[in-house]
Amino acid sequence: MQYLNTLIWVGFCQALFAALLMVNKQEQSVSDKILTTWLLLIAFEFLLRGIRFQPYQLSLFTGTHLLFNAALYQYVKSLTVAGFRLKPVYLLHLIPYLLIEILNHTFGERVFTGMAMGFSGNHLFGYSFALINLISWMIYSPLSITMVRNYRKDLQDKVSSIEKNENIRWLFLVTTFYVFYCLVGHLVSLVVILSDTKTLWPASYNFSFLLILVYMLSFYGLRQKRIPEGLQVHKEKKGYKNPLLSQSDRKRLGEQVLQHVQEHKIYLNPDLSMDLLSVELGVPKHQLTEVLNVELGKNFFQFINTFRIEAVKEMLKDINNLYSVEAIGYECGFSNKSSFFRIFKETVGLTPLEYRNNVKISKNDSIF
Repeated sequence: MQYLNTLIWVGFCQALFAALLMVNKQEQSVSDKILTTWLLLIAFEFLLRGIRFQPYQLSLFTGTHLLFNAALYQYVKSLTVAGFRLKPVYLLHLIPYLLIEILNHTFGERVFTGMAMGFSGNHLFGYSFALINLISWMIYSPLSITMVRNYRKDLQDKVSSIEKNENIRWLFLVTTFYVFYCLVGHLVSLVVILSDTKTLWPASYNFSFLLILVYMLSFYGLRQKRIPEGLQVHKEKKGYKNPLLSQSDRKRLGEQVLQHVQEHKIYLNPDLSMDLLSVELGVPKHQLTEVLNVELGKNFFQFINTFRIEAVKEMLKDINNLYSVEAIGYECGFSNKSSFFRIFKETVGLTPLEYRNNVKISKNDSIF
């Protein structure tokens, strides 16, 4: 019981401190403001439970969780969708929370852990709460994960080098963690229903995972910088289900792209993007995307880095080349060490250093 009380107050302090750090973050973006609000909501949730600490009457899921679902969705959207602005219409996301509060005051019920899906007394209120909470989670969670995946996929069709700040792999992990946290929470609720016993472990689970979520959001959110609008997903962007170019046109453009890349070695430019290639060739971006995806079977990121890897391999094969492995990567168009090592390993199956050592060994063997 003391552990749970301590956990709640630690969660409050951490969430509030993280929100204050976000407020003082330089060049605060819209996404930063949304994350700050989310952290304040979590701090408020911890504070209420700390003030009204009754260990066997702690909520597993409360009405505030409905705001968490919407906050996650809006935060992901603000980072991944171009032109995102806060609008009055977004207040509609408060409807599930307000509906629960209205039902709460109508029936005069409180939401407890020890009852079915976290309710007590009136079954109409309890089932309404459970249904609204579940529907909210089932709508917002898939939408959030889909937006992150679409952004990451779209990004690889735009640029040849992806910076850590632009990758937002962390957001995909956090979103997945949140979905897992809620899913297990609903299963815990089911166990509570079937067992019909008072226990502290559902509340311990809830606030432990909520504290972990606070640490993840504060750690990564403070480091997340504003993503350039040109890299975000544009609403008017329409993915083609069927090829727009004829097979002959795709083949012709594919040969043109390959010839241009090989002759001019544009892959050596670490800032190479689909926009630059489109201008150089005088071909619309959507046509280039179709040619790469359909004709060549690669996105822009994969296509350009294939040439870079081959250039790296050629330099590593030269035993007289005194450049370090990292320098060779930069020389061949990679913008940072981590992405260079990762892509080389995924493509070749060896690290650059292992590849160079294997080349040296094979050449020494051929001499003898």
